[in-house]
Amino acid sequence: MSETLAAPVLLFVDDEPGILSALRRLFRPHGYQIFIAEGGAAGLEILEKEHIDLVVSDMRMPEMDGATFLKEVRSRWPAVTRILLTGYADITSTVAAINQGEIYRYISKPWDDNEIVTIVREAIEHQRLKYENERLTQLAQAQNEQLKELNAGLEQKVAERTAEVSQALAFVEQSHSELKKSFLTSVQVFSGLIELRNGTVGSQISGHGRRVAEHARSVAQRLGLSDVEKQNIMLAGLLHDIGKLGLPDDLLTKPFNTLTPEQRALVVKHPVIGQNVLMGIDKFKEAALFVRHHHESFDGNGYPDHLVGHAIPLGSRILQVVNDYDSLLIGTLVQRPLKPAEAQKYLIENRGKRYDPAVIDAFIALLTESSKPTTIEVPFRPLLLKPGMVLSRDFVHRDGYLLLAKGAVLTAEVIGQLIRMEDAEQTKLMLHVRQEEK
Repeated sequence: MSETLAAPVLLFVDDEPGILSALRRLFRPHGYQIFIAEGGAAGLEILEKEHIDLVVSDMRMPEMDGATFLKEVRSRWPAVTRILLTGYADITSTVAAINQGEIYRYISKPWDDNEIVTIVREAIEHQRLKYENERLTQLAQAQNEQLKELNAGLEQKVAERTAEVSQALAFVEQSHSELKKSFLTSVQVFSGLIELRNGTVGSQISGHGRRVAEHARSVAQRLGLSDVEKQNIMLAGLLHDIGKLGLPDDLLTKPFNTLTPEQRALVVKHPVIGQNVLMGIDKFKEAALFVRHHHESFDGNGYPDHLVGHAIPLGSRILQVVNDYDSLLIGTLVQRPLKPAEAQKYLIENRGKRYDPAVIDAFIALLTESSKPTTIEVPFRPLLLKPGMVLSRDFVHRDGYLLLAKGAVLTAEVIGQLIRMEDAEQTKLMLHVRQEEK
């Protein structure tokens, strides 16, 4: 696809001029640029000369049928989205087109005008989002390589590194509306960039943001929060340390209780900086608020605003507990890493002081349950799933976006959708399910 926002270009191929005229009349008001061809050979000639985004081809045509034509298109122009028009009697040829031409969809003739317009629009959007996601991935890979080089000891380039990450975040904001399905992937990429800046990749601290996000989402689910609230809390968990990007390297992993007053004054600014970085992106506004207050204490002795009790957003109260727990385990809160039992004792001793009692109770119960080896994890194809099964892992689409979260309870309707998805996308899906040990 072109990198500009030019009108999508469609090519209709059919040996019947009346059908081509009907398709052109139907799609012209929707702002597409349209080419027509009265056969497969003519269609290939147009593809050689013009940039085409999507091809709609009839199946039954003389000399070259739709299956053969679309197979040739896939071979020579794989980026072009392919749709087949077919009659009910063409099932054998349709299967061949699906297998050989890897078509996006097939549409039965006679078509429904609204249906075919919707299918083409969704196909163009899917193609555009896939292209934008590839651009984002390439940019993130380039940023990763640059940050690895900079972390080799170039202290004087801290400001430059921070500016590079800020530019990447600005890119996410600019393209966010076009990358809805890749949103979670984008956040995870930048969570990884934060770890690269901190120099934690491959160390004991590596994965801190991911662990905080997973624990926070599990606690939110246990407390009965909505899906939107759980998603915002998880995003805040992944990005809660983004405000540390501008800190000197020697403060990034140093335990807080060992810092000098001057160093603490720098560190305590990072929640506000984190909120300022994120709040300009519409999807991050709620998460940004959680980031600002994730170091507030239940008794009012936290920072930056010294909020007390339930004046602290619940998402921030959850983040504070799970963030401190992981920090205790990796040794960035106190002078040495604590064992899980020691870290849990610390949390309980500060229940009602530093931490919200309800959040502490939910988190300790969660840790206690997860430590019991009462369940095993079993992979299943969709056809073997049963209603009531519980996912033991996130189920992520191959394009990178979250479809079902860990802990989701499967219903007959959801299982049916998974079976249809596997059939439509011609790919084998695998979901991991909890099962009680016998």
